[in-house]
Amino acid sequence: MLGIGQGLLGIGAFKQRLPRPEEALPGRDTPLPLHNVHYVNGQPLRDEFAGLEVLDVALGCFWGAERKFWQLPGVISTAVGYQGGITPNPGYEEVCSGLTGHTEVVRVVFDPAQVSLETVLRTFWENHDPTQGMRQGNDTGTQYRSALYCHSQRQFDAALASRQAYQQQLDAAGYGPITTEIAFPPPPFYYAENYHQQYLAKNPGGYCGIGGTGVSCPVGLGR
Repeated sequence: MLGIGQGLLGIGAFKQRLPRPEEALPGRDTPLPLHNVHYVNGQPLRDEFAGLEVLDVALGCFWGAERKFWQLPGVISTAVGYQGGITPNPGYEEVCSGLTGHTEVVRVVFDPAQVSLETVLRTFWENHDPTQGMRQGNDTGTQYRSALYCHSQRQFDAALASRQAYQQQLDAAGYGPITTEIAFPPPPFYYAENYHQQYLAKNPGGYCGIGGTGVSCPVGLGR
């Protein structure tokens, strides 16, 4: 999942650090156009989502990551976007340049009466390697870093507890420290271009790139 920016700048030390504010691209005032209908289930991508919970997760290339969550029972809607950076309303190639500071994120909207927050967090941890820093597998750069952007104090506390529980399992399996950023309140979320939304439903043979460590996250996350 390489953009023009990667080809121009190369994949090296520069893409292993977040840009300073003076280095960041200017972006734009206007959000990118969005077709506000989920390609798979017809739900809105952008809404108030009354009575539902929203959690933003970054676990590598957002194409495969989004599919993991729209397939999870109890998840009502998903959308992909850019979060955790500096540049307002960035485009994909700008994010890939390493000059916006954003990571590729999936916005997960779920019904807590149908699926628990702990199950959503377990799905997050088990479907990538959260110890890799500014990369995920062969995908290298700041836009592939692991992150959890929480929308409530309860989510934030649960995310911290889940990280601690999963770290113990990873330690036993010989992995290093988790590098996942966990934040509340969440930074601004910018919806990605229409062609990225539910990409693998539109392109079934498309690149996925999502894979876990094979280490199970404890049921109930030790809480």
